[in-house]
Amino acid sequence: MDENKKYDRANGYWGEQLIYPDTYPIMLSNSRRNRKDMTDAETALWSIIRNKQLGYKFRRQYIIGDYITDFACIEKHLILEVDGGYHFTDEQRKEDEIRTQFISRMGFRVLRFANGEVIADTESVRNKIKQI
Repeated sequence: MDENKKYDRANGYWGEQLIYPDTYPIMLSNSRRNRKDMTDAETALWSIIRNKQLGYKFRRQYIIGDYITDFACIEKHLILEVDGGYHFTDEQRKEDEIRTQFISRMGFRVLRFANGEVIADTESVRNKIKQI
């Protein structure tokens, strides 16, 4: 990540440039709504990463460009995504890859977990995150 160009979520900026000025207010509204309406898997993951339980602060429904990520650790440049069943269709996998490439270009690493994995084996998910 270029240290002179940092992403500023609060203002939607990458360096000096607003990434998506027309859609940012909509994204912010959607992000707030998503925080109120988390899925069961998102709630389970949030229960193990909130309040710096893993030593770092995570944010919910963090906006990067024109995407809302599930969880973000800015300090570690790490994004956590919790994927429901529709993420496993061919079309959605392609969309997720485009999304991951964009987020990676912004300097973040993306870890994906399936809903079932988070709910059924939370300890394993916690350990994978800790390893990063």
